[in-house]
Amino acid sequence: MIHGVNGLDVHILEAGYKSPGRPLALLLHGFPDLAYGWRHLIPILADAGYHVVAPDQRGFGRTTGWVNGYDVPLAPFRLLNMTRDALGLVSALGYRRTTMLVGHDFGSPVAAYCALARPDVFPSVVLMSAPFPGPPAFPFNTADSETAPAQPNNDSQKLAAALAALDPPREYYQQYLSTREANDDLWHPPQGLHAFLRAFFYVKSGDWPGNKPHPLKARTATEFAQMPTYYVMELGKTMSQTVGPFHPSAAEIAACKWLTEPELGVYVEEYDRTGFQGALQAYRVFSDPELNAELRLFSGRTIDVPSLFVGGKSDWGTYAAPGALELMTTKAATRVAGVELIDGAGHWVQQEQPDRLGRLLLAFIKEAGGADHTNP
Repeated sequence: MIHGVNGLDVHILEAGYKSPGRPLALLLHGFPDLAYGWRHLIPILADAGYHVVAPDQRGFGRTTGWVNGYDVPLAPFRLLNMTRDALGLVSALGYRRTTMLVGHDFGSPVAAYCALARPDVFPSVVLMSAPFPGPPAFPFNTADSETAPAQPNNDSQKLAAALAALDPPREYYQQYLSTREANDDLWHPPQGLHAFLRAFFYVKSGDWPGNKPHPLKARTATEFAQMPTYYVMELGKTMSQTVGPFHPSAAEIAACKWLTEPELGVYVEEYDRTGFQGALQAYRVFSDPELNAELRLFSGRTIDVPSLFVGGKSDWGTYAAPGALELMTTKAATRVAGVELIDGAGHWVQQEQPDRLGRLLLAFIKEAGGADHTNP
């Protein structure tokens, strides 16, 4: 436990801490993951000479200091406050900078804003499974325009209405995860938490043969409807009802070396204890224009440190925000070293293919010049 970090007591998993002076690798997980999701990668990076630190992010696991509940203020879960959590943790650990910063899933936008806001502390960044399309921008060159600048956009509401009008009616998963009912649905599913999480991890992995992702042409209901139901759900179904039919067989579970039954048991134990509301707050923040207004402070800013995007070849996350990957590589980040899609992995790249990921990360940091940042 690292106490007093931006109002939190942060629970971390770490390795390589016994040798002073090692460069820092900071790993930020997503939903519904934990610091534990990096368990296969942590020793690989420690063996390569890093002090590796993976925190339970605000709202997750054993990190405390955040308030649980649906009706609590959401401001502490704003993206920039979670960016401050990461900055505060680096400082608390006695480092002036990271040498490696990796963010997966929801940890990806946190890592992106770390690199955007404080390139002096985060001199390189790896974004996994969620490309960064850039910060929201102010309207440009509107002073002489006869018409008022566009009001806050209601694209999400329009998309929700169009998805609901499909046959069968559909609903984007982020909209479902923002509802009051979502926490209870996930926490107390009819099949039990263990069976629900097993199906959820399986259906989003490279093990499920139904994952054949491809870019979507536009942010429209008909394009979104091409995604599996765990992304674009059947309206009125809970997530546990959505993934239940895809529960893997006993043979598939026995063959799953990246998430054994005892390892899944760690997730079950943690989420059984905490519920999911803390982890879900970020989705509610995404849909609240007021809580995202401050991101326009970075209007027009780009990520100018070396960056890398990594996804699984079987992960729809790469394309779930149409155009985001192209925006990242052409506009939002100016020094993209590459886009790496790893064979044999779905959404949980660091669990499914940690050796391949480790090699990619170490090669990227060497190329980025990070090997020189050895002093804390």
